[in-house]
Amino acid sequence: MQSRHLLTVAVAALLGSCAVGPNYHRPSAPVPQRFKEAEGWKPAEPREVGSGADWWSVYEDPTLNDLEQQIDISNQTLKASEAAWREAVALISEARAGFFPVIGVAATGTRSGGPGASSGASGTGTTTTTGTTAVSAPRNQFELAGTGSWDIDIWGKIRRTLEANVASARASEADLAAARLSAQATLASDYIELRVTDEQQQLLDETVDAYRRSLQITENQYKVGVAAKTDVITAETQLEGAESQQIAVGVNRAILEHAVAVLIGKPPGDFTLAPAKLGTLVPVVPLVVPSALLERRPDIAGAERRMAAANAQVGVAIAAYFPDLTLSGSFGYASSVTSHLVKAPNNLWSFGGSATDTLLDFGARPAQVRQARAAYDATVATYRQTVLTAFEQVEDELATLRILEQQADVQDRAVKAAEEAERLILNQYTAGTVAYTNVVTAQTVSLGNKQTALVILQSRLAASVVLIEALGGGWRNESDPAR
Repeated sequence: MQSRHLLTVAVAALLGSCAVGPNYHRPSAPVPQRFKEAEGWKPAEPREVGSGADWWSVYEDPTLNDLEQQIDISNQTLKASEAAWREAVALISEARAGFFPVIGVAATGTRSGGPGASSGASGTGTTTTTGTTAVSAPRNQFELAGTGSWDIDIWGKIRRTLEANVASARASEADLAAARLSAQATLASDYIELRVTDEQQQLLDETVDAYRRSLQITENQYKVGVAAKTDVITAETQLEGAESQQIAVGVNRAILEHAVAVLIGKPPGDFTLAPAKLGTLVPVVPLVVPSALLERRPDIAGAERRMAAANAQVGVAIAAYFPDLTLSGSFGYASSVTSHLVKAPNNLWSFGGSATDTLLDFGARPAQVRQARAAYDATVATYRQTVLTAFEQVEDELATLRILEQQADVQDRAVKAAEEAERLILNQYTAGTVAYTNVVTAQTVSLGNKQTALVILQSRLAASVVLIEALGGGWRNESDPAR
């Protein structure tokens, strides 16, 4: 009795510990000690998102907040990614079921007859003789049985398959988070550009009004003989050019409005955003230590989980070298009549096991192992490249924000100087001390500087969005699909 108990313990230990193939350990990746561009960089208007808040709240725009909330509800690309994640989670349950036996039930009923002698037992039939041939009467046979089979996971093939499916589900979850973050960032970028377009529209509206006033001044001076006809024509030309730009802005705004509609899952024809002013403060994006980027970015997390899945598939391939052990059995009843079917005398049962293995496959299994190892090596390279690209994106956007901040300071001074020059030269022209060409030049320079300032603002805000995306947004990998 004691020896049987020891044998049971030994078998249980074997089943629990023997899983062929390499155990997963996350490979190293090139991680810097610090962000090079972060040192000494301090934006002019520090505003950090509150702990636990959605990342886009740093822009303090209620309309943007409302639009971003609709991404999860209506974005169809995100719905497709969510369905792929649910599919991956279902595969975990499918793999886990392999640890347990398959239980079934079978019920059969047959009626047969033909040449042969009947035993006469149980009143199953009678026998008649025709010439030299004995013919049995038709005979009924009914069977009811429960069946079961169990693949014993001695070598860990099922465990490695489950391990791979769990890792794949987590990678799919990271893909879903990456798709969500990408959609959120795209929406924020499109919204910012749309609001910059609104600012451009307002600037051109004001410019057209100013040019109309300049044209009126020129016409008045022409009527009293102070200005030449060419001055009037020049003022008209300048006004019409500004009006042309004023109209053209509408094209880009319409396209951006349509893009926002599609991102939140609405038909473009049913969606409208009223013009509004854009916040001019560029938010501070809270930085993380470089090593934290490996956990924050969903694309890195997904690449790392794919390494784990590929590593487990190596174990699955190696398990093919070892025999498959299957236990099977059945228990039921058989009788010629259904009324006496489930009775002890009609009992049938069987129990057995089978072991199968391939003796010669002409190199198929070694090739499968090599293929699995190569696939794993490919995921390692992809993971390391993803990490490198992530740090490149962070450094790029930090550098962009730092340089654009410097450019914005210079451009703001240029705008103020151009506005002052325009005001002074227009007064001088009204007094008759300068030619109208000086006014045109001053107005053109002033408009160009203001437009450049808007472009720089858009670039700074867009870079802050890209930096937030490069840092992983607000994603946290807290769920566990394996539970």
